[in-house]
Amino acid sequence: MIGAAGTAAAVRAGRLTAAAATEQALADIAARDGRTNAFTAVTPERARAEAAAVDAAIAAGRDPGPLAGVPYAVKNLYDLAGLTTLAGSIIERDRPPAARDAFLVRRLHAAGAVCLGALNMDEYAYGFTTENHHYGPARNPHDPARMAGGSSGGSAAAVAAGLVPLTLGSDTNGSIRVPASLCGIFGLKPTYGRLSRGGSYLFAASFDHLGPFARDVADLALAYDALQGADAEDPAQQWRAVEPVSGVLDAGTAGLRIAVADGHFARNGHAEAFAAAEAVSRGLGTTARIEIPEAARGRAAAFLITMAEGGNLHLPDLRTRPDDFDPMTRDRFLAGALLPAHWLQQAQRVRAAYRAAVLKLFDEVDVILTPATPYVAPPIGQDMIEVDGERIPVRPNLGIYTQPISCIGLPAMAVPIADPAGIGAPHGLPIGVQVIAAPWREDVLFRVAGALERAGIVAAPTPAR
Repeated sequence: MIGAAGTAAAVRAGRLTAAAATEQALADIAARDGRTNAFTAVTPERARAEAAAVDAAIAAGRDPGPLAGVPYAVKNLYDLAGLTTLAGSIIERDRPPAARDAFLVRRLHAAGAVCLGALNMDEYAYGFTTENHHYGPARNPHDPARMAGGSSGGSAAAVAAGLVPLTLGSDTNGSIRVPASLCGIFGLKPTYGRLSRGGSYLFAASFDHLGPFARDVADLALAYDALQGADAEDPAQQWRAVEPVSGVLDAGTAGLRIAVADGHFARNGHAEAFAAAEAVSRGLGTTARIEIPEAARGRAAAFLITMAEGGNLHLPDLRTRPDDFDPMTRDRFLAGALLPAHWLQQAQRVRAAYRAAVLKLFDEVDVILTPATPYVAPPIGQDMIEVDGERIPVRPNLGIYTQPISCIGLPAMAVPIADPAGIGAPHGLPIGVQVIAAPWREDVLFRVAGALERAGIVAAPTPAR
């Protein structure tokens, strides 16, 4: 599969038509998505019309955009005009089709990209595995018997399987970084408020981020640059200006103060998670360590607040249509809706204090490295896993390193480390490292990822076809 940058360059130069790129992607989905179950809807008519418009623009001498002819797809909580936005549920099937595209979909359309459909996810984005009760599990392309991660599992699986070079997902507590780690690709959670969430189905409004997935850093940067734009319809967006990152990929890491997180981020996982972080640390030439204070408390606060926000959002359907929920999702939403107010008040106090403490760390460092997930992709259906001699639940603990970062809105990227890097990951499966920066410093994340990619430290095995 040609990547996003290669496809756009070929289409713009006339070596490839957008129509041909689209037909190849549609054929790949038809032939191979049965292995991953990444797509819940394919939109060939829309894709062909968008591809034809790109080819017509080129024929007329007009600029088709930086993503000319690049196929992509979106998590099915993004609005696509004419398609009902499922958000991983069956309840939403009864809603009318979306009247227009989500803001980020419109941004990609303006950049010349071609939308091929909607992708599998955990119901209402409440999960870390995409073992969807209604539409079946998204399967890991490296081993279809294993989880793709979640809640943006279809988005990660579609890219890792080579079905499309770019996808969009959402991240509340780690739902971009967790599946990116398990599937061996790149996933970006920007600063909270950086990218508009207009036209997406939210889970917990004070936590939700939207962002892209890609197989390499250049493609991720190209997508992120195209996604930036002001949207008055998202009250959470804190618009600053377009700050492109494609130009910093070769800038290197000179002058950046980089440290590996200790404490909470150096326990509660398997050896391969810590080995991956150490491999990145060695590759970047740093031995510095730093403690992120009160990360466990921050994570606990995140659990309570997201449960409450999600439970209250879905309370009308919980009252009238409880049997139409995945039983596990329903029970967690009900628990959240019934949380005492003083618990939530205290959780918000902890969240605020934790954010203030973490932001002070960026007086000392520019980049913090942690594992992205505590273990490689578990088998689908596995409920418990042994960590440090203790059996713990698989699902909630997949987010043990991402939740403390989401709840305070820091930008973070999952970068893939594979067994060939010498970390001894079981079954040759990939695992990710989380790269974290200060608010609004996505450029730093891309500098680090670019350096790691050039050094050959960041890599993922090609999934079996």
